[in-house]
Amino acid sequence: MKILLLSDERIRLEGTPGPLTIEADRPDAQYSPFHMLASALATCVLSVLDSWAEHAKLDASGLAVEVDWRFAEKPHRVGAMDLKIIWPQLPTERRAAAERAAHLCAIHNTLANSPTVTTEIAS
Repeated sequence: MKILLLSDERIRLEGTPGPLTIEADRPDAQYSPFHMLASALATCVLSVLDSWAEHAKLDASGLAVEVDWRFAEKPHRVGAMDLKIIWPQLPTERRAAAERAAHLCAIHNTLANSPTVTTEIAS
């Protein structure tokens, strides 16, 4: 898989064979925790769709996922994320089914249904 840092608020994940790589088009780009959050969502969705495509006997070779996010304040956080599935080979009549499959991703469901987060300082 390849993660492309498209901006400070956007990534693209491509399901290329081989080890995971992280690339950027500028030398000062940094892989931030926000990029990691978006990468987790993109990786989960791409994995679910790749598995669904194999079962449905669909060509997923061009499958990619882009995630961008916007911040909210009080407290500072990611306030919204937009997920775009790029799949040139997907037949038009399978688009709705692919979107339903994408919603099976556990990371997508975690972000859509906020988990309880606890913090403890251990001694």
